[in-house]
Amino acid sequence: MNEEDINRCQIQEWYPNFKSTSIKTLIHELPESFIQYLLDDSGPFLLPLSISDDDALPNRIHKPDEEDDFITVEGSEDEAEEPTPPPSFPDLETKIKSSIQTLGGAVFPKLNWSSPKDTAWISSNGNLKCKSFPEIALLLRSSDSIVHDLCHAYDSCADSSKSRPSTFYLALRKWYPTWHPEMEFRCFVRSKKLVGICQREVTNFYPALIEKRGELGKMIEVFFREEVKGVFGSECYTFDVYVTGGGRVKLLDFNTWGGSTLPLLFDWDELKEVIGDEEDDEVEFRVVESRCGIRPGLKTAVPYDYLDMSSGSGWDQFLRKADVESRKQSSAGA
Repeated sequence: MNEEDINRCQIQEWYPNFKSTSIKTLIHELPESFIQYLLDDSGPFLLPLSISDDDALPNRIHKPDEEDDFITVEGSEDEAEEPTPPPSFPDLETKIKSSIQTLGGAVFPKLNWSSPKDTAWISSNGNLKCKSFPEIALLLRSSDSIVHDLCHAYDSCADSSKSRPSTFYLALRKWYPTWHPEMEFRCFVRSKKLVGICQREVTNFYPALIEKRGELGKMIEVFFREEVKGVFGSECYTFDVYVTGGGRVKLLDFNTWGGSTLPLLFDWDELKEVIGDEEDDEVEFRVVESRCGIRPGLKTAVPYDYLDMSSGSGWDQFLRKADVESRKQSSAGA
């Protein structure tokens, strides 16, 4: 892939052209001071000082290995030290607070490319639902996915020497309480042709998807032909969609072909060499067909190295073996 392909997948680049078919989103340019705050790990983990007491979270994240910081011995030199002042971004917070209200009181955040899915566990509700600026800051600063946006966005790029864009944006996306993760799907486009579709949430088995696969596939193919093909500029890419209970397809995101994008129930070799070379127009639609086909959660609170999906990696070998075993069991049961 090249730099242009990666840049097209930034939400502030594609959203204006697909606003009518996507979920409601408000986008804010981030000051460089906030970016440096997200990257700063030199001191204690401090949340921004909120301009509203109602929105405030505990300013400091307590760490057991820093227990000494909470103890002052009489006569020690620590008594004379001033505590680290909390960061403050009042202008940014004011804009974010207004956007949250406009979007119904709750949002989920993402930067140019990524949302902080790997830190959902740290929130009070176990997901990405945010109602205040401090909640957003907590998720962003704790996330390895966000670090990827900030420092490694162009690592897979063949024609760029830079590691980050000149400007970062915060996208606040409307939170829907009735969201069904089994209705999210990843779509793979090669040479501007839709070559594969699969469920996006691969850590669960949803029997209803097997019955609805044909119907869902047709809806997504129509959506691609009418709304995406010829509008998004790259030759090869992926896009994620959500199918509502009323049968409407909503665009969620664009991602690069390869690189840090997960192929989920496919692998990149077959998408490129096998499926892409088929002469018929049938698009393969894959879902988890039994509990044996469930894949491990890859965007969870684990070290970043554990997420390596490259050919020959531990995860790559594990998933290949799991796929072979799943196919054996499916054949045996047929």
